[in-house]
Amino acid sequence: MSDKLAALYANRFDDAERAWKQDVWRVLWTRVLSRWVGDADTLVDLGAGYCEFINHAVARRRIAVDLNPDTANSAAAGVEVRSASADDLGFLQRSEVDVVFTSNFLEHLPSKDVVARVFSEAARVLKPGGRFLLVGPNIRYLADQYWDFFDHHIPLSHATICELLKLHGFRIEHVEPRFLPYTVKGTRLRWSWLVSLYVSLRPLSSALLGKQFFIVGRKHTDAGAP
Repeated sequence: MSDKLAALYANRFDDAERAWKQDVWRVLWTRVLSRWVGDADTLVDLGAGYCEFINHAVARRRIAVDLNPDTANSAAAGVEVRSASADDLGFLQRSEVDVVFTSNFLEHLPSKDVVARVFSEAARVLKPGGRFLLVGPNIRYLADQYWDFFDHHIPLSHATICELLKLHGFRIEHVEPRFLPYTVKGTRLRWSWLVSLYVSLRPLSSALLGKQFFIVGRKHTDAGAP
């Protein structure tokens, strides 16, 4: 399975697209996502892939979780890499983590039961008041493109994610149904200032081009994992 994952993702994006993704995530961290993560936090990235997010994040402890063997080769110095399934974070104790992040990952899981288990594990490992940050393609705005990727199994919308968060002991802190364009694949205008401009012009830019959601759930102080 891990070898197939490596082959699939290695062939999906070429070197130029991968480098562009690094630029995009650097800007997103600096301009948007850093406000939700503290310097002293323990941060977990589920489905970290090539570590585009976690490498740019600033936190006391950074943990990348992925079954793809290439993840370890992509991680920056100081990033811990765990080859583990996101629905079984047994290497982490209850209430050990400040922030769990995931991007473009849940739709690749094989069933809704597995997705639910990922939410249960996030709730278990997060401290009371900890945050679950989620980015992903919004099926509501992608009905014509969502299934173009062979490994998309689960259709999700911002409403789906919000419902799952509430079911697992989170309150909704932030919702953007339209956050980012669908994919960097095929993009020709690869300038970092364009990403900064896009972020600055939200919500207008997102209303025009956004196809992915960004949602933040915060674990109730009196709630544990289901």
